[in-house]
Amino acid sequence: MFTVEERDRLRERLVARAEADAAVVGAAFTGSYAAGAGDRWSDTDLVLSVRGEVADTVARWTRWLTAELGALHHWDLPVGTGTVRAFLLPGWLEADVTFAPEAEFGPRGPNWRLLFGTSQPLRPYRDPDPDLLTGLLWHHALHVRICLARGRLWQAEHWIGAMREHILTLACLRLGLPTAHAKGAHLLPDEVTDPLAATLVRALDAAEIHRALRATLTAAGAELARADPRTAAAAARLEPLLTELAEADIPL
Repeated sequence: MFTVEERDRLRERLVARAEADAAVVGAAFTGSYAAGAGDRWSDTDLVLSVRGEVADTVARWTRWLTAELGALHHWDLPVGTGTVRAFLLPGWLEADVTFAPEAEFGPRGPNWRLLFGTSQPLRPYRDPDPDLLTGLLWHHALHVRICLARGRLWQAEHWIGAMREHILTLACLRLGLPTAHAKGAHLLPDEVTDPLAATLVRALDAAEIHRALRATLTAAGAELARADPRTAAAAARLEPLLTELAEADIPL
């Protein structure tokens, strides 16, 4: 694994490259490092403000990272009209470089440290929609039961895992914690996380998946009741149907 010194040298080289690139008119660190909360394992998140054709700058930086820094692989995540390109370098060094048009260069959350250039006022990313999460919970629960009836145990296990993720997201949203990718899950109180241990599928058989489904439905109902008045009302309406799904001897 990479050392802190190797990661810091990577950051220095990325910033120096940005300062020397005529098409890059701004740069900022984001993520935990920008907030001063990074640790020995933190990766590097750099946003570049690009003047002109973004695709040309992405291609040029990719050639440089591959030829000069030994990047082994990269993949893209669209954001607005820009691109986040995640690079894997030797030693498991990760650099996530966002190439943004000038008009889309600015903070959308609190983790932003401007290095140079001008930030634009942008709307922050929207919080997850509790109504959508409620709908996904009953959808996934139904599909667990259908998968069990069809003998598709791996798919049933997949849906239970997705339900657990949505319960964690609802809890983080309720408590003002980071919601993306379970980043706030370790900060949740035991009263939320302890019941979720029972939602883990411990063996790939129908009886065990049914047990995990019942535990997941219990945890989902508890969180929906706490989340906000809309989800609490929805949970009350859904309770009879969710109870039916939890009963193993009720055929579809």
